Amino acid sequence: MNTKTSKSRTWLARALVLAAAPLMALTTMAAPAAAHGSIVDPASRNYGCWERWGSDHLNPAMAQEDPMCWQAWQDNPNAMWNWNGLYRNNVGGDHQGQIPNGTLCSGGRTEGGRYNSMDAVGPWKTTNVGSNFTLHLYDQAQHGADYFRVYVTKQGFNPATQALGWNDLELVQTTGSRPPALDTYINVSAPGRSGHHVVFTIWQASHMDQAYYLCSDVNFV
Repeated sequence: MNTKTSKSRTWLARALVLAAAPLMALTTMAAPAAAHGSIVDPASRNYGCWERWGSDHLNPAMAQEDPMCWQAWQDNPNAMWNWNGLYRNNVGGDHQGQIPNGTLCSGGRTEGGRYNSMDAVGPWKTTNVGSNFTLHLYDQAQHGADYFRVYVTKQGFNPATQALGWNDLELVQTTGSRPPALDTYINVSAPGRSGHHVVFTIWQASHMDQAYYLCSDVNFV
């Protein structure tokens, strides 16, 4: 092999590596960092945005069709790719002390602010529910739960114009421990409501002191 041919092949190899690097980075970003879980029905905010737009998240039509998901994708796409990672460690059960008003849906701006867009006020897409409905937790890691606490916003609260605070919520369901499982279902009763509300679920995982804070937008019909 002559020197000219060797140099040409070396340059080509380097060019291919450099060209592949952005694709490798994109692939890494698009994959969840770890398998945990979330409420998938009625969908948590970031799970819903991933479910509706994950395969088409660069579509500019989202800005008009689903503006709250649009702002979330623009703020930090990893909030959707990591839809199963909205948690805080070592809260010690002091949920209200650790999660300030206005930051409930981001878990108190957990993970360095990755999920801050979940706190945005506006017309989030909703799932229709009745006064009695069932929450579905999909727990990829099968952590199990020490307990769940399920809150629903009080009648008169408007998620499209108001930031969510603890005083806006009514505790409607508290469970005991639940065993590790891919799918966990929680029956909820929240009568006397109509229109757009937020279901706020605290899932205290049982494998360690790890608490998940999950906002699901619903429409009581």
